[in-house]
Amino acid sequence: MANNTLTYSPSPHVKKPTSTRAIMIDVCIALLPACVMGVIYFGINALLLLLISVVSAVLSEYVYLLIVGKKTKEIIREFDFTSCVTGLLIGMSIGVNYPLYTPIFGSAFAIVVVKMLFGGTGKNLVNPAVTGRIFIFISFQTVVGNWILPSSGAITGATILPGTPEMPGLLCGVLPSISNLDLFLGVGVAGCIGETCKLALIVGGIYLAIRGVINIIYPIIYIAVAGLFAVLLNKFDFAFFLPSILSGGLMLGAIFMATDYTTTPNTTKGNIIYFVCLGLLTTGLRFATQMETVSFAILLMNLIVPLIDKFVINRPFGYKKKVKGENK
Repeated sequence: MANNTLTYSPSPHVKKPTSTRAIMIDVCIALLPACVMGVIYFGINALLLLLISVVSAVLSEYVYLLIVGKKTKEIIREFDFTSCVTGLLIGMSIGVNYPLYTPIFGSAFAIVVVKMLFGGTGKNLVNPAVTGRIFIFISFQTVVGNWILPSSGAITGATILPGTPEMPGLLCGVLPSISNLDLFLGVGVAGCIGETCKLALIVGGIYLAIRGVINIIYPIIYIAVAGLFAVLLNKFDFAFFLPSILSGGLMLGAIFMATDYTTTPNTTKGNIIYFVCLGLLTTGLRFATQMETVSFAILLMNLIVPLIDKFVINRPFGYKKKVKGENK
């Protein structure tokens, strides 16, 4: 007798012989160039923070699954590397001078509260890494205010986006003194561990596109719209385009966070709307708050995805539009 049992599984659903584990391993590989450059620029403490963040994420998932009654062998067999990706992204999106306990709390919050309490992989409403980063920013403001300049180790009060009262930044309408090439390579750029070297992030994005993990058009839309909106807000001065897209966590967020399968729309039109709105919202919030807002923009748009999916739907196969006056 034929077995008619149906197997249900959470997203992502892909139309080729692959798995969530394989996809997440690809994402980990794609993140390695930026991680390596972060360690080169910021030193051994960057590597320590990255390791703590990943280990905290994996252990948080393991402990949660033990509490709900799963056996260790089952947990190991079903391990899909999503917690590794979350841990890496949180570690990459914090500063090298952050206390060692910050990625522990951030990773635990992202995995337990944002991911596991909502059902695990594919069932989270918002991106866990983005939410973990915001949790750290809000919870530990007194210890995360300063930034380290790569290689020199000098402490600066702010990144080139907001600047300082003595030296206004990009969001104050002042072009940075650092060259666009240095911004692209991350040389002498104060910021988070994994967001400074844009070349490394682009290499990772190209790898994911070649592997078919992401549609590279979507991050490009996000980045381009954010840059063009910055040009508009600076009275159509195109000198602000490159500094705007090469500053802060825009590329890290656009390539590796905003493209999360679970928290993006289900249709092509929906994704175009989603990523265009992300670009507008990111730049608009940057100028309104005078701070980096990529994580907040992604979180807000994650919450709007169900609304996009409700109103932007694919036309059913074989659908024909009724002619006015045609008999029903």
